[in-house]
Amino acid sequence: MCIFRVWLFLALGQGARRFHVAAALNAKAKVSMSRFEPNSYINYDMLRSNIDIVRKRLNRPLTLSEKIVYGHLDDPAGQEIVRGRTYLRLRPDRVAMQDATAQMAMLQFISSGLPKVAVPSTIHCDHLIEAQIGGAQDLQRAKEVNHEVYNFLASAGAKYGVGFWKPGSGIIHQIILENYAYPGVMLIGTDSHTPNGGGLGCICIGVGGADAVDVMAGIPWELKCPNVIGVKLTGTLSGWTSPKDVILKVAGILTVKGGTGAIVEYHGPGVDSISCTGMATICNMGAEIGATTSVFPFNHRMKTYLEKTGRGEIAALANENQDLLVPDSGCHYDQIIEINLSELKPHINGPFTPDLAHPVSDIGSVAEKNGWPLDVKVGLIGSCTNSSYEDMGRAASLAKQALDKGLKCKAQFTVTPGSEQIRATIERDGYAKLLRDVGGVVLANACGPCIGQWDRRDVKKGEKNTIVTSFNRNFTARNDANPATHAFVTSPEIVTALAIAGTLKFNPETDFLTAPNGEKFKLVPPTGDELPARDFDPGQDTYQHPPPDGSGLKVDVNPQSNRLQLLEPFDRWSGNDLEDLRVLIKVKGKCTTDHISAAGPWLKFRGHLDNISNNLLIGAVNIENDAVNKIRNLLTGEFGGVPDVARHYKKHNVSWVVVGDENYGEGSSREHAALEPRHLGGRAIIVKSFARIHETNLKKQGLLPLTFSNPADYDKIRPDDKISIVGLKSFAPGKPLKAVIKHSDGSSETIELNHTFNETQIEWFQAGSALNRMKALQK
Repeated sequence: MCIFRVWLFLALGQGARRFHVAAALNAKAKVSMSRFEPNSYINYDMLRSNIDIVRKRLNRPLTLSEKIVYGHLDDPAGQEIVRGRTYLRLRPDRVAMQDATAQMAMLQFISSGLPKVAVPSTIHCDHLIEAQIGGAQDLQRAKEVNHEVYNFLASAGAKYGVGFWKPGSGIIHQIILENYAYPGVMLIGTDSHTPNGGGLGCICIGVGGADAVDVMAGIPWELKCPNVIGVKLTGTLSGWTSPKDVILKVAGILTVKGGTGAIVEYHGPGVDSISCTGMATICNMGAEIGATTSVFPFNHRMKTYLEKTGRGEIAALANENQDLLVPDSGCHYDQIIEINLSELKPHINGPFTPDLAHPVSDIGSVAEKNGWPLDVKVGLIGSCTNSSYEDMGRAASLAKQALDKGLKCKAQFTVTPGSEQIRATIERDGYAKLLRDVGGVVLANACGPCIGQWDRRDVKKGEKNTIVTSFNRNFTARNDANPATHAFVTSPEIVTALAIAGTLKFNPETDFLTAPNGEKFKLVPPTGDELPARDFDPGQDTYQHPPPDGSGLKVDVNPQSNRLQLLEPFDRWSGNDLEDLRVLIKVKGKCTTDHISAAGPWLKFRGHLDNISNNLLIGAVNIENDAVNKIRNLLTGEFGGVPDVARHYKKHNVSWVVVGDENYGEGSSREHAALEPRHLGGRAIIVKSFARIHETNLKKQGLLPLTFSNPADYDKIRPDDKISIVGLKSFAPGKPLKAVIKHSDGSSETIELNHTFNETQIEWFQAGSALNRMKALQK
């Protein structure tokens, strides 16, 4: 063993910040993984040992994702491993939570009765900052408006051993990439875009808060053994084509549900032409195809990024263990997609869904044909998907070209830095000034308009308009609460070009702009340094480390608060079949977590289950009348809002079900979409198919996520039916349940319902929730 000390000095605006890291360690096996957590380590020896055990058992080459996932098995010698079928019990290395989801996750952890988290965990304040005026003003307002929530999260973090990144720090996924991600780590995060970390060779998976509580409690975490989709990249990115175009193309191929139950693993010679942050962009938006996560193999681009972000020891150790961090030769993929980067063209996806893919060269004519507004009202760059130094540099290179010709943006233009480190560095290096000078407004280091935290005032609600973003999602009304906004997703450089031109009809590869003096000119393809030549400027110190012992600290939740509410346990299963459940709503078409539990102004209630339940399914379309948030109350015969009717049923002890279509629960990891129906009296969700995270969240809260054995049975259910779910006394893995549908005309019919419950998950249902079961096991 050797003992060494690493002193890290990071420059601040007013002086210097010093971090002291000291540990006795085996330099060949592990190093301290973060300047913020000197006592947490990387241990490749354990990863190697587990991988060797599994490889001998399976007797075949392994994909990269298999190496990392199976390398984190709780019992590598005894775990049954069958892709797409068995449930794996895993030991993730760490947990990350953003402030909107951390509230419920920490409330559930408090309810568990445990004294301290068992794995390194962090909270990141990025979701509650609304974009209004500009970065500094918006951040200050957020601190005032959300003081109670921030205080709760900071004090809960201190008490239970969780690191706290204050508002203004930046977006959770960028902070993870800069500080905590490393090749081979397994991280779970309470946000669907946690897979961003795959750009640094990590298996990072988005989950609900109850899953995070399992890991924080030191309980093995369950994941259905993923299939593996291979994406082979050849050729080289160049010109206007960017890393974002890779995932935009893949989304068009696989659609929003094509990656469900699978990890997408990129490989091939083309990988080396993509920067580390570019790989993160691709993995980030893999959430839009339903993938469990996405990952890239370790290469020199990752090594350079680690070195530039102060983690040279980790880079060296990863390099020594590179055989663990790349796929085995001859490994098997369940599906292979091939993309030649040299032939890939710039893409733009949308509107209303992130998998509607178009080459930028075609979007103008497609928009004209479909009657989509051609004028670009707002261009927005940044978000967790595209807010790296490279992204900002490439956008700034276009801004400079326009300014040199006397042009500014015709559309409004906003810029969201991904972290305080990115903000400080682009300010120092002049990128921010160029983006402001061309007409941009630099917003706070936060999610902002990407998640609906945008006080937009340039159009009225219901006014048809077009925006282009470098975000990841563009569901109806997601960004600005206006269902008539046509949102398109593309790269930051294409957003910038379209904001300068002001129209979807502009193709920057071929079309000319006109300078104020009448000169015609073309934009030269964007350029930008992958990483800053002068290293990163860390900006302000925004991290709060938990004390060594927080047991004497107190976390207060005011019983009168409308923002925070301690949780009451859900009721246990009665032991009987569920008889005569009412159909609360039969949903027509796409129903994402944004439809089930809207974000935007509702984010302020994420820590108060009863208050946020007032947004239950208010965005879902009722098949009975094609209306939103207007359903029939079957006890009164009158129409009302979905949460109002659900509360009326609950008051009168009437349990209910929701009936839905394909890929129900697509989108965010938000577990409120599962907590709310449980809180308001729901017992089951019956659909054609589920998105992965939402199905797990429903199970965790004691609900029954069930799918039609025959998808056509969806048509048999009428909004005024009563449904009985039978067979629960013999509820078992792999054994379908039955639903008896009683129609109002006196007729009835029986259909079969499938489920994916295993024995442990059935115990969650019987106990009333996974948290109830955890508490019972502690007695």
